[in-house]
Amino acid sequence: MRTALRMRLVAPSATLGMAAKAADLRRQGKAILDLSAGEPDFNTPDHIKAAAKKAIDDNFTRYTPVPGIHTAREAVTAYYKNTYGVPMPKESVILTSGGKHALYTLFMALLNPGDEVLVPAPYWVSDPDMVRLAGATPVPVPSTPENGFLVTVEDLDRAATPTTRALILNSPSNPTGAHYTAKALDAIMDWAVARDIVIVSDEIYDRLVYEPAKPASMAGCFALHPDHIVVVGGLSKSFAMTGWRVGYALGHPSLIRAMSTLQSQSTSNICSIAQKAAIAALTGPMDCVEEMRQAFKRRRDLALSIIKTWKKAICPTPDGAFYLFPCLSEYYTAAVPDSTALSEAFLGEAGVATVPGVAFGEDRCVRLSYATDDATLEKALTAMGDFLGKL
Repeated sequence: MRTALRMRLVAPSATLGMAAKAADLRRQGKAILDLSAGEPDFNTPDHIKAAAKKAIDDNFTRYTPVPGIHTAREAVTAYYKNTYGVPMPKESVILTSGGKHALYTLFMALLNPGDEVLVPAPYWVSDPDMVRLAGATPVPVPSTPENGFLVTVEDLDRAATPTTRALILNSPSNPTGAHYTAKALDAIMDWAVARDIVIVSDEIYDRLVYEPAKPASMAGCFALHPDHIVVVGGLSKSFAMTGWRVGYALGHPSLIRAMSTLQSQSTSNICSIAQKAAIAALTGPMDCVEEMRQAFKRRRDLALSIIKTWKKAICPTPDGAFYLFPCLSEYYTAAVPDSTALSEAFLGEAGVATVPGVAFGEDRCVRLSYATDDATLEKALTAMGDFLGKL
C-alpha cells in the first residue's frame, strides 16, 4: 500500500532495532546482557501507584481538559517553584503523552517549512526526524568528547543563519550525559535572545545530576524571556514512570494554546489516571528519587572504572542522566569499520546489547546505559573490554 511521502523523512529507531535483535538472540537461547535500555530499572514509587489506584477507585476515568486538569498543571508549576525558585502560571503548562509527544507537538506548533533548527550533536535520536516532520531542517552542531560533548556560543553562532528558528538543548543529555552549568545556559540564552532564536530546553533528566555538578534549568530563563524559551520535561526518567506517558511543556501561553489546539485534534487529553499519579510524583516526597539518583551515580562510577581499562577508549565523565558514550573509533578495523558494526559485534560476540553512536549523529561512539544492576553492568563491560582487546 502506498504511504505518505513524509514517511521518507523518518528513520526506524536504532534503539528499538537493537532491542529487537537482542530479543531474537534471547529466543534462540542466547544470554544477552542489555546496556541499551533508555529507562530506569526501578519500579514506580509506591505513593505514586497508590494515587493512580485511588483515581480508579474514585472513577476518575473520563475526559479531562486537553492541556490537563488544573491541579496537575499547578503541580508542574509548583515543582518548578519549589525546585528552581521560578513561579509561573498554569496557563504556561500543557501535559502530554510523554516528553517525546511534548517535543513533537511543540515542533508542529512552532516551526514552518524553511526554518532551520540547531541540534547539538550527539543528539537524541528522535530530534532530527521530528524537526523534519514539522517541515523544518535540522542543522547538527558538532561537539567532541574532548570538550565533554558540550557546545559553546561560538559553535552555535557559526552554525546559525538568518533562517534559524530554534535551538534544541538537551541537558543532561541522551546519549552523552553532558550537562550545562547555569552560567553556560545564561550565556546561550543571551545569545539566542539577541538572535531571536527560540530555545527548546529538553530537561527530561533534570533530577539525575551528579556532584560536583549542580542541577540547572532554563526555567529561570523562561521567566525572563517567555517568547524565547520553552522547557520540556516529564516523569519517565527521574520518577521511573516510562510506561505512564506523562510529559509536559512550559511555554508562552499563546504557544501552549496552539499546542493544546493541535493536541485536541490528535490525542485529546492524556490519561486521566496518569494525571493523578503525576500530581503525587511532583508534590510528594522526593527521597525515592534521591535513592535512584545515588544508585545511578554509583553505577556510573563503577562503569567508568572499567572503561578506563580500555586503552584506546575516550569517555568523558557524564554529569547526569544514565548513559555513557565512549569514543571507540581507535578500535575500528576493516571488519569492524563503524559504530553499527561494533554494536553488532558486541551483541553477537560478547553478548552485550548497545546502541551505535551513528544513530545519535556520532559514528565514533556507542551508547551504553547503566540503568541496570551492578552485577549485569560489571559483567557486560568486562565482556566488552575482552572483545575490544582482541581487535
